[in-house]
Amino acid sequence: MQDPSLERSFRGHKDLITGLAFKPSMSQLASASFDHSVMLWNFKPQLRAFRFVGHKGHVTGVDFSPSGNLLASSSRDKTVRLWVPNVKGDVTVLKAHTSTVRTVQFSWDGESLLTASDDKTIKLWSTYRTKFLATLAGHLNWVRTARFSPDSRLLVSGSDDKTVKIWDLVSKSCIKTYWDHHGMVTSVAFHPSGTIVASASTDRSIKLFDIRTHKLLQHYENAHTPVNKGLSPSIGGHIGGNDLVSGGVNSIAFGGESGDWLISSGVDGVAKIWDLKEGHLFYTLHGHNNGPTTASVFSPAGDYFATGGSDSLVMVWKSNFDEALKNTQAEDHGINVAKIHSSKVKNNNSKNTSKPDRKTTKAWGSDIPEIVNVGPPLSSKKDAKIDDLGSNQAQEKHNREQSSSSNSEYSQKEIISEEEKFTTPLEVRTVPDQLASTLQQIVRQVDVLTQTMSILEVREMFTKSTKN
Repeated sequence: MQDPSLERSFRGHKDLITGLAFKPSMSQLASASFDHSVMLWNFKPQLRAFRFVGHKGHVTGVDFSPSGNLLASSSRDKTVRLWVPNVKGDVTVLKAHTSTVRTVQFSWDGESLLTASDDKTIKLWSTYRTKFLATLAGHLNWVRTARFSPDSRLLVSGSDDKTVKIWDLVSKSCIKTYWDHHGMVTSVAFHPSGTIVASASTDRSIKLFDIRTHKLLQHYENAHTPVNKGLSPSIGGHIGGNDLVSGGVNSIAFGGESGDWLISSGVDGVAKIWDLKEGHLFYTLHGHNNGPTTASVFSPAGDYFATGGSDSLVMVWKSNFDEALKNTQAEDHGINVAKIHSSKVKNNNSKNTSKPDRKTTKAWGSDIPEIVNVGPPLSSKKDAKIDDLGSNQAQEKHNREQSSSSNSEYSQKEIISEEEKFTTPLEVRTVPDQLASTLQQIVRQVDVLTQTMSILEVREMFTKSTKN
């Protein structure tokens, strides 16, 4: 069996990567970043990459609809944007929460959308009507992560209150809370079987629970531990409120049609592949430099996976697990979820580790594809020409400060030609923000008056009945 191989690395973001998503057709990969943008990378080298701009804060997550016709992104600007993933870049803006939106995901049937936020709630939306459906409240702190079950009937969430909660989407209620973590829960995932959930935390552990028996199936202690004592606090841990929260595992995702594998990223700057059937670390992948790995995801079939880091790079790897999967299926005809080892694995140093050399690995194309900016320009063309990819750190700092002072989204680092044009996204908004806020206050006052009238009516009826 071959080791995982780096197929391509994408350069274009200006800050750390927060989220990744493969298009179901495997023609594109989307990435979210602290640079306020969403990038859409085409796997064919001759095709341009698209940068979607419009968010006014860090973009915290990204996800494709099952059909691939919509791309959702969440942001610190309290909104969720639904993009049409093409050069036109039409977009619908959802005023989703009262605080940072940490994650967004489409249901497996594409009918619904979930958002999780620092306002301690999870909200459900109708995808195609872009209509709010329900709020799930119960966490006592920021909700960093949430995921639908494969049948879209359940939902798992993780929070800074150190809990993992299972929600019934029919009754809109929490049916189970796991208190096993000792740190903030940073990432959760549903196994393809729908009977197991995985959770990762700043306590450096990864845990797998059987949601039928509520037993802890696997515990990977010290899955990711800090190794570079020289890391600055701003890049030394999990994606947090203002910068990062030190320590722990940043992301997890199941891989393979049977969910045989789990990929994780963390503070040690590597991505790790875990063999869930055997219950041990399978591969350790080195490739990202100068800080932690911050995002990881498998392709739908598990034949590829992508990683992102604080180095602003997006890497796509070929898993080369086909032989292992065939051998597993020959023995067991697919993974039997009930047979997953109930093991408590401490700091796993697998003998079968791989350190692919990204400099000598065959790539699909150029590391720096031509990028088309979709949406309003990030900065003026004059500024963009000065700020190229070869600028030093002082120039980057200057551009960021200049961008912030001018209220622009973020300073571009690519050289933009005079002829290049920008398309402005169509933002679907029924009323301006200021008017919407005024209307909300009026509605609240009307609600108070209605409640007051109801109380007075009840008192009047009680008084009449007493007199009679």
